[in-house]
Amino acid sequence: MIRSQRKLARLSLRELADLTDVSNPYLSQIERGLHEPSVRVLRSIANALNVSAETLLAQAGLLDKEAKQGDPDDPPSTEAAIRADPRLSDDQKEALLSVLRGFLR
Repeated sequence: MIRSQRKLARLSLRELADLTDVSNPYLSQIERGLHEPSVRVLRSIANALNVSAETLLAQAGLLDKEAKQGDPDDPPSTEAAIRADPRLSDDQKEALLSVLRGFLR
């Protein structure tokens, strides 16, 4: 899911590496599922992509069921729902996120 988030942010792997101070090869391995990032690396990636670390964990299926469900009175963020929807293309997701951010300003 990091790759799709990176593409939504319109960042190359090299640009994300520069923003996170994580090596390009290591980021590539994380994106391909060859390595699980540390909490520090995950937070750095999340900050660079302007999403929460919890969102990245949830999208990767790394949060347990209770953590993903959370408080029933606190639904998942609209941005997270848009990013996680497999029915939308990256361009559609970006368009929806742009409209949402415009409304929230």
